[in-house]
Amino acid sequence: MQDPIRIVSTKKLSERQKQQLLNANFSVFEDDFICIHNKDFDIDTINDYLIFTSQNAVESVLRNNKKADIKTKKSFCVGEKTKALLQQNGFEVVVYSDYASELASIICNQYSKNSFTFFSGNIRRDVLPDALQLAQIKLDEVMVYETVLTSHKIDFVASGILFFSPSGVESYLEKNKIEDEICFCIGNTTAEALKYVTHNIIVANQPTVESNVMKCIEYYRQ
Repeated sequence: MQDPIRIVSTKKLSERQKQQLLNANFSVFEDDFICIHNKDFDIDTINDYLIFTSQNAVESVLRNNKKADIKTKKSFCVGEKTKALLQQNGFEVVVYSDYASELASIICNQYSKNSFTFFSGNIRRDVLPDALQLAQIKLDEVMVYETVLTSHKIDFVASGILFFSPSGVESYLEKNKIEDEICFCIGNTTAEALKYVTHNIIVANQPTVESNVMKCIEYYRQ
């Protein structure tokens, strides 16, 4: 009898997402390899537009006592889920893209005369701030959440690993090695974090958890 396909998910999945893997006859280990802590923050001046590159930043801003003032400005964001969360909570989203590099390009080409307030986390990539600085676009950054690595030792041989962020990759590698496992990545930024670790990288069609889960199922069905 064939060994079961064992999948490690580096974040806890929804019931539905997990069930899809179980229905495909996989055995699933899931845990959160990163933990998010919202930070209290003060903000006096808000620029022309807001930038959000994650749902975590939105969640933190929604807890702030100045959220009504912040909401009067229009938003730019990365990711469809971030966009949906902003819109559900009364923010107007002008521009969204799947990657920070794409968003930076749109801002530099079409909004270079405007100023921006960027709500970020403590572990963030430099792509967007660097691009705006180079184009001499005014950007104020407000750190609104912290990402804490919460690594777990995996004591069995996995067939595949689901990764959802570069910090999830970093956390996994704190206590585990990657050898022959197939690494399923939510997007290119996460895949980039693995490029010196393994060649067994498959990127989801869309940067969503659901798409990453489906990519994993499709791969083993072939």
